[in-house]
Amino acid sequence: MKKKLLRWLLPCLMLFCLAIGGAATFYRMLFAPNVYPEKAPVCLYVHTGSSFDDLLHQLDTSDALVHLRSFQAVARWRKLPGHLKPGRYLLPAACDNYTLTSRLRSGAQDAVRLKFNNLHTLPDVAGRISRQLEMDSADLLRYLTDDSTLARYGLRPETAICLFIPNTYECWWNTSVPEFVQRMHREYLRFWNESRLRKAEALSLSPQEVMTLASIVEEENFRPDEQPRIAGLYINRLQKDMPLQSDPTVKFALGDFGRKRLLFRDLEIESPYNTYRHTGLPPGPIRMPSIAAIDAVLNYEHHPYLYMCAKEDFSGYHRFTASAAEHARNAQRYHAALNQHQISR
Repeated sequence: MKKKLLRWLLPCLMLFCLAIGGAATFYRMLFAPNVYPEKAPVCLYVHTGSSFDDLLHQLDTSDALVHLRSFQAVARWRKLPGHLKPGRYLLPAACDNYTLTSRLRSGAQDAVRLKFNNLHTLPDVAGRISRQLEMDSADLLRYLTDDSTLARYGLRPETAICLFIPNTYECWWNTSVPEFVQRMHREYLRFWNESRLRKAEALSLSPQEVMTLASIVEEENFRPDEQPRIAGLYINRLQKDMPLQSDPTVKFALGDFGRKRLLFRDLEIESPYNTYRHTGLPPGPIRMPSIAAIDAVLNYEHHPYLYMCAKEDFSGYHRFTASAAEHARNAQRYHAALNQHQISR
């Protein structure tokens, strides 16, 4: 009797142990951490249209997972190949296969902290953004210069850069071009609140004209402490219908922002951006103005100055005056310093 009972119990115990062992193995496949701690967090990019094989190749080449095969088994069991969502995913060291496959199935990606500033042209903007998001710079540039897009947002090719208020924005890595431009327009409207619009109206300038002037102010000096004074000088000139005579606008027309010295023949270039030859503001910004520069224009310093000249110490600051004669003397000192340092261009 005992022998019969043992013959029956032993297989049952073996099957029970195998079941327990299998369950433990299955549990580990699902919930054991599967990202190398020393490599965490791992940034995983799943491009739009990527296949499951593309994902496996990326994981394999990154060598981020402790057990690639266990992830592959869990992913197939959970039918991930047919439900893979594009996006940017940050994988912590404690990330297990179940969590990872759940996020990839649902598209629970991590936002990108998108940053852009200190840019001069729309192609510069498109290039900077495409290096942080999935979109192609050519696609973004094409969309931003399309007539229907410009009309939709009240822009012209010269003012399209006004759509971008330099800041840090959280957005999804795989945001489409139209969605991204819509987001930037919402941020633009949020920035141009009632207070700023009221100040612009008091200057008889549109928001885009304020940004155009701010771009010139910032090119003259990127330091915020002097910008309200520079803005006040240019506003004085605009109100007197005097040409702005801003060197940075000529550099923009020449396509050479690195110039240290402009020659008289440079000032003769025929361009709507040459503020030596044309009164008023140029057609659009000569750079993406910072928030500080925009607010410097809106809160400009009231003073009588009409002229400014860079200081001969090359500090980036300027001498201001209301006198043309004194300005000529300041210019003479500055040009003497240029000659002394053999700066010809």
